[in-house]
Amino acid sequence: MQWRSIVVGLVVLRLSVSCVLWLAFGLGSNVSWGFNFHLSFNLHKLDLLFREEKGTDQRNNAWSQRIQGHTYEETASTCAKVGDESLKRSYLNLFDGNKDEYVRRYSSFPDTLKVKMKDMAKEMFYFGYDNYMKYAFPEDELNPIDCEGRGPDVLNPSNININDVLGNYSLTLIDTLDTLLVLGNVTEFQRAVKLVIDTVSFDKDSTVQVFEANIRILGSLISAHILLTDPKHPFGEVGFEGYDNELLHLAHDLAVRLLPAFENTSTGIPYPRVNLKTGVPLDSINETCTAGAGSLLVEFGILSRLIGDSTFEWVARRAVRALWNLRSNETGLLGNVVNIQTGQWVGKQSGLGAGMDSFYEYLLKSYILFGEKEDYKMFQAAYESIQNHLRRGRESCNEGEGDPPLYVNVNMFSGEIMNTWIDSLQAFFPGLQATKNPFYLHVGMDILQSLEKDAKVRCGYATLHHVVDKSKEDRMESFFLSETCKYLYLLFDEDNPLHKSDNKYIFTTEGHVVPIDKRFREKQWNEFPCEEGALTKAEPNNWALNNTSNCNRIPEERRYALPLKSVYMRQIDHMVGLF
Repeated sequence: MQWRSIVVGLVVLRLSVSCVLWLAFGLGSNVSWGFNFHLSFNLHKLDLLFREEKGTDQRNNAWSQRIQGHTYEETASTCAKVGDESLKRSYLNLFDGNKDEYVRRYSSFPDTLKVKMKDMAKEMFYFGYDNYMKYAFPEDELNPIDCEGRGPDVLNPSNININDVLGNYSLTLIDTLDTLLVLGNVTEFQRAVKLVIDTVSFDKDSTVQVFEANIRILGSLISAHILLTDPKHPFGEVGFEGYDNELLHLAHDLAVRLLPAFENTSTGIPYPRVNLKTGVPLDSINETCTAGAGSLLVEFGILSRLIGDSTFEWVARRAVRALWNLRSNETGLLGNVVNIQTGQWVGKQSGLGAGMDSFYEYLLKSYILFGEKEDYKMFQAAYESIQNHLRRGRESCNEGEGDPPLYVNVNMFSGEIMNTWIDSLQAFFPGLQATKNPFYLHVGMDILQSLEKDAKVRCGYATLHHVVDKSKEDRMESFFLSETCKYLYLLFDEDNPLHKSDNKYIFTTEGHVVPIDKRFREKQWNEFPCEEGALTKAEPNNWALNNTSNCNRIPEERRYALPLKSVYMRQIDHMVGLF
């Protein structure tokens, strides 16, 4: 036993001396004192911690050089290799007692809390859905404060805030179909499908926005039909006896009623609105937003490939090409409002928010679904222009000084900043870039709890007019059940079939589930005619790089840590007034 005591004593002595020398002279653990005992004291982690607390730039911080004789790069750790499980722990866990407020709050999310939040999201959905069915169906939306239904504003046709969306076709029920499956409620899904088949007609004297009817109604009907007939049964056996493709027939009927929007325009860019019974209104305006005209390709394309009729995909693709050809020669950017007859930009603001968001989203998703190379080429070029002209702030997300990286709104021709405000529709962009980081579980929990606290009313969840004074509008839009509740539930339900199935899926811009299926890459027609200049327009060679980003690659040691170091999280909190 004596030899063991000697060995232990030598180890303790060596550790003590090394630490003293390290503190006093910066010699560190490289001093071996003749003993071949390796002490893996991770100076790289200390270095990162030090810089987090002091907010210093790595390039100006040489103390780790003096200790180890070289600089440390965050993208290539000099530490001994660790297993995958170790990577899932924040590297800051080495010093649990020294965690700051951000690390303590965001670096982990217990499984028990995930279950609690999942149940909370499910209860939120059913509170809204059950009350819609009780007080509003068959009308389009629920007024959750007065507990009554809402349809189009027939007394005021100019009320486009309401009439663009509500077509007197049980909007909320249709928009919610696949959410019922995501929550595992096959029985209610089947009942809802039968209700739609038995009660919904699009032969209505309703003037609706083409974009909204496409993403909310057409997209949901297609999604529900595909899930009903999917032989892989990701949600179990959800089909029922007697189903004869009625949802697909309804989708086809609606799409035919939207086609007049694409007629009689000199550019091929569609009118923004149609009457479901009579076509384009005589007093229709000739201006539309980029997102509204250029985000029809996913739903129209799937419909074309399901029924073997190229018409719908062709008109949607022609509109995308027309918009693409109108981009700036100087910056490669598009504006947000265009005249469909002259091709002149009425709105010259270029950004990622309202009016433009889903145009970029659908370039990538269309390529993923259909495999058409032109979609990916457009997305690549658009992404480069966005990074060059819209992204501002410091070059690196987690190093250096300066403003946090931000996507601003600029003039499409000059690239000059027009404003720096951010709207909620910009939320699509991170979904194209994405991380299994527990930080976002906390964000989701904050959203869920805030909705429960500030938006819940007597019969559902109201619209907030102002996030500070919490004033409310008596309206629960259909996307609350179709998107908000669905995404919040999936965020915490890691065992959901969408996460566990062998098949892969995309979400439409309205949150509808569509499998990535090889049949969508098969066409029953020849190649689409390529309009002159569609993708042959010379790419500008003078797109100056206003800003380059070093945020595209995440070092392994940061994958499960905070997305931004604490010093930068604190900076953002100060900027938005949380401190």
